[in-house]
Amino acid sequence: MDFDEVFAIASTFPGVVRSTSYGTPSIKLGTKFLLREREPGILAIQRPSIDERDMLIEAEPDLFFITDHYRDYPYVLIRLDRLAPDHFRALFETIWREKANKSQVSAYKP
Repeated sequence: MDFDEVFAIASTFPGVVRSTSYGTPSIKLGTKFLLREREPGILAIQRPSIDERDMLIEAEPDLFFITDHYRDYPYVLIRLDRLAPDHFRALFETIWREKANKSQVSAYKP
């Protein structure tokens, strides 16, 4: 996958917009940050908790990882060249639902 494919999936969720963060492409829910392309081919995506992030890394270390910079934050880095679209959709839906309001959730038609 590439960032355009990531955004194409994310944009099917109500309220999602393409933006920039730290000079790189990002995806927000209105003004709420969800993820960004940390560098070409690498996504930085929020997770509900550090524990969940660590479980993802343990389960699929070829796909998920972190650097020391993210160690104390609930973010996981994802290698886009190893990410399947359906897997991204499931990951994205989790973070989107955490920040979506009731009307956005009601408007979402999977």
